Amino acid sequence: MDKKIGWGIIGLGNIAQKFADCLTLVPEADLIAVASRNYTNAEEFSNKNGSKYHFGSYEELFACDEVDVIYIATPHTSHENWSIQAMNAGKSVLCEKPLGVNKMEVENMVSAARKNNVFLMEALWSRFNPSIAEVKSKVDAGLLGDIRYLHADFAFYALDRPTEGRLLNPDLAGGSLLDIGIYPIFLAYLMLGKPESIKSAAKFYKTGVEIQVSLLFEYPGAMAVLYSGLNSSSEMKAEISGSKGSIYLNPRWHEAAAYTQEINGHSETHALPMKGKGYEYEIMEVNKCLREGRKESSLWSLSNSLDLITIMDEIRSQNQIKFPFES
Repeated sequence: MDKKIGWGIIGLGNIAQKFADCLTLVPEADLIAVASRNYTNAEEFSNKNGSKYHFGSYEELFACDEVDVIYIATPHTSHENWSIQAMNAGKSVLCEKPLGVNKMEVENMVSAARKNNVFLMEALWSRFNPSIAEVKSKVDAGLLGDIRYLHADFAFYALDRPTEGRLLNPDLAGGSLLDIGIYPIFLAYLMLGKPESIKSAAKFYKTGVEIQVSLLFEYPGAMAVLYSGLNSSSEMKAEISGSKGSIYLNPRWHEAAAYTQEINGHSETHALPMKGKGYEYEIMEVNKCLREGRKESSLWSLSNSLDLITIMDEIRSQNQIKFPFES
């Protein structure tokens, strides 16, 4: 595949705009088509971002021969449906996190990718953040010794937002866990793997969605203390500590442009500024995989996504977090 990778985008909200901005920073990527179920929105987004085509239905984009891969930025509840439709049309897919609302949905998406022999990846962009990637390499190389403690949080105030919006609406799989709790959980999983046991607690909003989740992950010789919330802000600084020292991912850690390591009493900060908003790194990973003919990323595989949703399903089960559309 020598030509530029042709991208399509569906679900033209704020995240899609950030993604489109970052596409311009990747020379081998080309925004071919965008689609909205509102044709005017598609036209406006296209005019702003210079796509070759714009469509008033997702199905029209799926049928576009010039599109190699589709970025799906629709609400959580439609990830499974639109991803599978895109893959059934022969398109590769980068789908916003969470890949699915529950493990059954993710399993269905993985099956569709394998049946159609196409690439699929969860758009967990923080996995490709340069600071997080470098910290992961240092942890794996044993710089901190044996990891004993990890802390990560993600919280902001959102109770002033419309209750019909995606964050506070149970019909849209709202709540803090799937939207932002996924980030601290991802970091613990990335650095320590699947926990031996999970302890959790949640508090709920008047709409029925959980707005606070506290988590304790236990590992052999280590613990991770994690938190997500929508009723206050938090520092959003992550800490990874081991027998030889600690590393701190600077706030807001999930999009950190620097980290600080403290080894033997010596503190050292490493700055890794991003080119754009950060989505460019997952775009480059998808392009690399497609050029190499791979159907999943080795850095964030389908098995990783299945592990992640399994962990979140367990947390939901412990706290009776269930959405109206789930049987």
